[in-house]
Amino acid sequence: MTTGTRVAVSQILRNKDDTGDEEDEPKKKSREDWRKAKELEEARKAGTAPAAVDETGKDINPHIPQYISSAPWYYGTAGPTLKHQRPQEDREAEFTKLDTYYNKGVTGYAATKYRKGACENCGAMTHKKKDCLDRPRKIGAKFTNVGIAPDEFSQPNLNLSYDGKRDRWNGYNPEQHKAIIEEYQKVEDAKRELRAEKLEQDPTATEEDDREGEDEDKYVDEVDMPGTKVDSKQRITVRNLRIREDTAKYLRNLDINSAYYDPKTRSMRDNPNPNGDESEYAGENFVRFSGDTRSHASAQLFAWDAHHRGLDVHLLAEPTKLQLLQKEYDAKKEQFKTQVKQSVLDKYGGEEHLKAPPKELLLAQSEVFLRYNRDGTLASDVEKQLAKSKYEEDVLINNHTSVWGSYWRDGQWGYKCCHSFIKMSYCVGEAGKSVVSGHVADVQDPDKSLGSKKDKEDKIVKSASESDSESSSSSSEEEIRSKTEKTSKKKKNKKKAKKKKKTEKKEDKNEDKLKKALEMEERNQRNADRLLSMDERKRPYNSMFDVKEPSQDELEAYMMKRKRDEDPMLQFMNN
Repeated sequence: MTTGTRVAVSQILRNKDDTGDEEDEPKKKSREDWRKAKELEEARKAGTAPAAVDETGKDINPHIPQYISSAPWYYGTAGPTLKHQRPQEDREAEFTKLDTYYNKGVTGYAATKYRKGACENCGAMTHKKKDCLDRPRKIGAKFTNVGIAPDEFSQPNLNLSYDGKRDRWNGYNPEQHKAIIEEYQKVEDAKRELRAEKLEQDPTATEEDDREGEDEDKYVDEVDMPGTKVDSKQRITVRNLRIREDTAKYLRNLDINSAYYDPKTRSMRDNPNPNGDESEYAGENFVRFSGDTRSHASAQLFAWDAHHRGLDVHLLAEPTKLQLLQKEYDAKKEQFKTQVKQSVLDKYGGEEHLKAPPKELLLAQSEVFLRYNRDGTLASDVEKQLAKSKYEEDVLINNHTSVWGSYWRDGQWGYKCCHSFIKMSYCVGEAGKSVVSGHVADVQDPDKSLGSKKDKEDKIVKSASESDSESSSSSSEEEIRSKTEKTSKKKKNKKKAKKKKKTEKKEDKNEDKLKKALEMEERNQRNADRLLSMDERKRPYNSMFDVKEPSQDELEAYMMKRKRDEDPMLQFMNN
């Protein structure tokens, strides 16, 4: 570390003006001076020379780099120092001390008469009328001298440090703890008096008998649980996977089809050895729902329900009271059920149907499949019943022999019995299958279908030629009949031509109407776009507009011109 005094230029000029000597000007260090300074620095680092001392008399570490130890020229130091590296007093924030905090539970002084300079509305001295937060009175406290509000207490403006803001005991009054100590002391005194009374009544009793169950939970926290390891260095408790003496659940039964073991939660709910007479582990469901577990769970539910209904009862605090209340509630509930049941039976009858045996005995069968050995014992356990869906299953409608969704083709679901893709349709059986298969064949081979149509047309032409040859060989009477038939046909053809003209005229009129309706629809759409683009305050309102039922042409024009947002080509159409 090199320590050199760095003097400001203004200080040099000031010293020069005061002394007037040109010899006092700072000179450039010679090579010898640099060598001596370097040797002194090395000696200080080696410990052979004493360390530099700052203005307070403290040693400066010689291993501090020069860019840290050298003070800037404007700092105004006369010797080696590290004061410029320490917090500056003028820049340090002044934080409040620990003994000052916000006052809690402070109420201001409430005057009985109005004071000069107070709020004209409520009478408090801490604010003016324009800053008053009370309800504006019809006649202020200045004129009534009634209901003068107390003065607000202005809390101190605290400037807390980082640790002060996060201090959980900041503002705590230690005198509050005296009340807790006094309360416990009263309890101890009462216990001593009770022990003294018991000793007077029974001199043979000892104090150890009274304190037998008093401190039973005193050292519970110090006892280590089996299967836990406490690391004193890290101050944490590590829970092992299992005790080494316990057998793993998945090793109870190595059969693949035995009870399922979930490796993620390390749980096996079913019994791994159901056929065994005695087993150490019968599954987690057996452990959870055996003994008093169910009664305890029902008691807890009853306690919660009673608490919601306004009864002050707790399972752990007052178990006896809760048990008596639950018994009374169950008795009343059962009595109410029997009364309702008896009233319904008295009114409508049918008590004999309730005394019937169960359905399994009536029908001598059930849905549960059981397999027995020759000696009468069960060959296997009862098969697990699959959970049925809440929806109706295997319901056949409209003459269908299969359900909807039993057939799928080309991304569509349908019925397997008739290959129909229309839900709730009527079943047509094999005819529907042939229609669907023929349609598929036409789509796959259109050339074959065209060839079959041509063959049919050729057959029709041949049959017509054969019929013409047979008619030429007929008699003259048939010729006369044919003439009369021709005249009648001509008349019919004329009538048909007239009808065609009429229908064509009607079609032309309909087309003209449709064109007019399309033009009107385009005009209406343009008008609607114009109105939507306008400001809603400038839109016209026509109250004399006559609303009529749209005609078929107008409906057709609307359906042709309406925008379909789901159409993927809509953006190209707009362009």
